[in-house]
Amino acid sequence: MMYDLIEVTPKKNNKKIIITSIIILAIIIIFTILLVKPSQFLNKQQNNISDNSIISSDNVNNKTKHVSSVNMNPVYTEAGKELVKNIYHSEEKTVYLTFDDGPSKTVTPLILDLLKQENVKATFFVLGSRAELNPEILKREYKEGHYIANHGYSHIYGNIYSTPQAVLDEYNKTQDIIKNILGTDYDGHLFRFPGGSSGGKYATIKTEAKVLLEQNNIAYVDWNSLSNDAAGAKTKEAIIENTKSTIGNKNSVVILMHDAGDKILTYEALPEIIAYLKKQGYKFKNFYSIMK
Repeated sequence: MMYDLIEVTPKKNNKKIIITSIIILAIIIIFTILLVKPSQFLNKQQNNISDNSIISSDNVNNKTKHVSSVNMNPVYTEAGKELVKNIYHSEEKTVYLTFDDGPSKTVTPLILDLLKQENVKATFFVLGSRAELNPEILKREYKEGHYIANHGYSHIYGNIYSTPQAVLDEYNKTQDIIKNILGTDYDGHLFRFPGGSSGGKYATIKTEAKVLLEQNNIAYVDWNSLSNDAAGAKTKEAIIENTKSTIGNKNSVVILMHDAGDKILTYEALPEIIAYLKKQGYKFKNFYSIMK
């Protein structure tokens, strides 16, 4: 029995030692986990902050890039006034592609696709009544860097030329529509008289309206080259030839074209017109180069 007792006691001691060792080991493991985890957590948090900073930086950069890819609101300065007055005079070969009477669902998007492909910026003299119907196309014109100018609201001569004030009223109405669609205070400060700024049945009204526009810090511009796409040209070839012949040997050219819904021939003629202008060494500009 004594032997048995002696044998039993060490076993109990060994058991205690083992249990104690396990407890100590568990404490060490738990303590180690508690030390490591916060460190990992903090590192993770720091990494997250770092990542978030990168994301925020990227967002800022993307936002900046987005803003810079969309022209800011034009500013009509004294220098700009002189540039408009001398639009047809330039030492370098310069061309302004201008489109009236849009935007339209059928033709304007095709023209925009082509201009994007050719990396050419144009000026669109929009009608307020058409912009109301096609707001997304107007937004696209603006976002892709084209200049949004004003062609009045109705294009009905009897309305717009009833009085000089009616001209300004149509300008302002269209300008409000453009601002609402773009969601900015955009003002192109640029008007094109339907039918041109001089001559015809309403010549006196137009002359008086010019003074009124100037008093309201609004420029106007006509053209010195035309495609005749709205005045008799019935084929793509005729539009091309009219454009080339009216360009002649001019150094600075403002070309009149149209992007109304029935002007598909204008779109079809445009690739060859652009190719011709590039071959002749013209630099393409829009009115952001003037209103700045």
